[in-house]
Amino acid sequence: KETLNSQFVDGCKGVIQRLVLKEYKMVWNRTTHIWNDCEKIIHQRTNTVPFDLVPPDYNPGVSVRVIKPLESSELNLETVFEKFHPAAQTFTDIIGHYLSGERPKGIQETEEMLRDKDIITGVGELVLDSNVIKLQPPKQGLQYYLSRLDFDSLVRKQESKAKLWKILTLVFGIITCATLLFILRRQYKWYKMEQEQSRLQREMSAVKKQRLQELDLTEDEVPQNACAICLTRDRSCVFLECGHVCSCMACYEALPIPKKCPICRNVISRILPLYNS
Repeated sequence: KETLNSQFVDGCKGVIQRLVLKEYKMVWNRTTHIWNDCEKIIHQRTNTVPFDLVPPDYNPGVSVRVIKPLESSELNLETVFEKFHPAAQTFTDIIGHYLSGERPKGIQETEEMLRDKDIITGVGELVLDSNVIKLQPPKQGLQYYLSRLDFDSLVRKQESKAKLWKILTLVFGIITCATLLFILRRQYKWYKMEQEQSRLQREMSAVKKQRLQELDLTEDEVPQNACAICLTRDRSCVFLECGHVCSCMACYEALPIPKKCPICRNVISRILPLYNS
């Protein structure tokens, strides 16, 4: 079978090779006024050759051709070479970096490979094509795995991920329900408050109308600063904490205990005398 030779390690052969050049630099953050580490892949190349999976006993009569290995999940390649090349900086470069807000640290060169005769586990769709068994990505959108883990470890890892997603779904579901209940409760309280305000306004209008009939007056004849309860005396106190000015002192004294504002029905904690000039 055809294999790929490592560019940096003698005698290292494989079927998948990934070469990565990654740049490391520090960038000045104008908001926090600190240097932040930043990394960027400036070049990446992946090479593959056709390869087969065979049983551990290397029975030549049984093999499975792997199709599209780069589309698989859990493909953790082995790092066979890694070297960091620090950036050479002169005094002029350092001044320029401070002015531009970027300080290069260097470039890291990495080579990863799936070595020949490595033990891996493949999970996907098996098809028979011209007497050749092929392992390929499932057509139903299911996951395709090529992993260095054994089958049982791979299953446990996926079950752990599924359990984590179930827990996160449950947590977010509870948070969403709690948020909706909180919003609905607030809306219900506002609705009840508006209903109470409407009822109080109707009661005030009815009491005022009845009082006008008793005094044989019309609305135009009532002074603008008249007490909202007796309609005869001037308003002479401020209710706290609501701040309404609607009553004279005599009518305030006549309110039942606990004394409540006749407009908003909030409890009156104290009053302030109101002096009209």
